Amino acid sequence: MKILPAIDIKDKKCVRLIKGDFNNKTEYGTSPVEQAKNYKDHGFENLHIVDLDGALKGEIVNLDIIQDIVGKFDLKIEVGGGIRNTYSIQKYIDAGVEKVILGSAAIKNKIFLKEACEKFPNKIALGLDAKDGYLSVSGWKENSNQLTLDYLKEVNDYGVSRLIYTDINRDGMKQGPNFDETLKVAELSNCPVIISGGVSSIDDIKKGKTLKNIEGIIVGKSIYDGDIKLEELVKEDA
Repeated sequence: MKILPAIDIKDKKCVRLIKGDFNNKTEYGTSPVEQAKNYKDHGFENLHIVDLDGALKGEIVNLDIIQDIVGKFDLKIEVGGGIRNTYSIQKYIDAGVEKVILGSAAIKNKIFLKEACEKFPNKIALGLDAKDGYLSVSGWKENSNQLTLDYLKEVNDYGVSRLIYTDINRDGMKQGPNFDETLKVAELSNCPVIISGGVSSIDDIKKGKTLKNIEGIIVGKSIYDGDIKLEELVKEDA
């Protein structure tokens, strides 16, 4: 199972949010590029990046930082946040990222998701961010009124190459991922699933490894707060 350490970028800094709340954020001293180097130096091969400024604005904001990370370190990077059109997808693919994560735009416009999968085969990841079973959009500020599993059934055959499932109520809380809901998503999904939100310990990683159709797990706040040591975490990376 792949370990994807996380970098969330806001105002050119590494930050972590609690339950996606922009008013409840913690800023960290290292720059996104320094943090990426730290992950690379510890032996990680994959990286999860979110352009939080982009998620708020609905357009790419931190492309320069992400290009810098791609150019300096040999990492397989997935990027999300504010990607609303094929132009933005192309920008990231040209920059050298492995996967482009579509969230709000794909949930609001299924045709866009289908066309993106057709135009960029094996490059599109779908980010499903859920709260109490319903998908949230626009930087988690809006409830889409769509049930997660109902939406997934509708788009399951579009050709998405990876699905990232985040339980918003767990995100940044370090209470463990919502394995029950993740398992429902993984059992239904035609593509492999990444677990996201709430990872608090190595035990969470080990539990994730026992689930079917799970490709990896994203680890964020528990790294930054020192709850999980990178030296231990990288041993679980495969």
